[in-house]
Amino acid sequence: MTDLLIQGALSGLLIGGVYGLIALGLNLVFGTMRVVNFAQGTLLMVAMFMAYWLHVLTGLHPYLTPLVTVPVLFGLGYAIQVVLITPLLAREKTREPMSVLLMTLGLALLLENLALLLFRGDYKTVQVNQTNAVWFLGDYIVSVSRFWALVALLATVAALWAFLTHTDLGRAIRAVGQDRQVARLLGINDRVIYNYAFGISTAVMGIAAATLVPFYYIHPGVGTSFLLKAFVIVVLGGLGSMPGAALGGLAVGVIEGVIGIWTQAAVAQILLFAVFIAMLFFRPAGLLGVERK
Repeated sequence: MTDLLIQGALSGLLIGGVYGLIALGLNLVFGTMRVVNFAQGTLLMVAMFMAYWLHVLTGLHPYLTPLVTVPVLFGLGYAIQVVLITPLLAREKTREPMSVLLMTLGLALLLENLALLLFRGDYKTVQVNQTNAVWFLGDYIVSVSRFWALVALLATVAALWAFLTHTDLGRAIRAVGQDRQVARLLGINDRVIYNYAFGISTAVMGIAAATLVPFYYIHPGVGTSFLLKAFVIVVLGGLGSMPGAALGGLAVGVIEGVIGIWTQAAVAQILLFAVFIAMLFFRPAGLLGVERK
């Protein structure tokens, strides 16, 4: 039984790398703009289809597709912020207008149904050398494709931390997230910062998609299930905390992996959302988050 638990925790830890990547993008937008982006999962779906077609049409390995998808998705996110969200923020008096939340939900439905129209509902897969490859760590099995997802999470967290800590733009993003009014007094254009934050959060989906495509099916509704888990992760790890998103993603993966040994996957999902509700009651800021007024 101990071996089974360790194997389940190890497998969950690896898939948690993908969860953490998706939560990173969601958390960056919330931490900067205080806006919950319901389109985050659908943007992941867009990134997965981009990676899929790049592989099919050009033979580009999925792990190399971020060279194309990351800049394209950054531009898409930047454009969404400028064209769709900024006008709503300018019109509303509150910092967190309900209209923005509803707009991102509408955008998610639009993109999902557009993908359904273009690509139908058929499941698509990509087979590469890493798809079914495994390593043996003593008596335990390590999925190669999921291992690289964990590596991608750690590398992305490190890169984002360095960017937010050691660059002028990164420090400006942090300043706007902490106190928009003070940032304005310091000469920071918060609207422009929002554009970059949304663009970066969307670009991260290009990295997440590259790690998912080798072992996960692709279809128009694929982003919805990941979005729900991303909400659990950002609440568990801490709203607006990059390390919290990574830690929360790994924790959710481990919970799924361990609980899945004893019972059905649906029970693991029930437990996750029970933890989500409990965290909202007892520590809304999450494990690594900071209480804000």
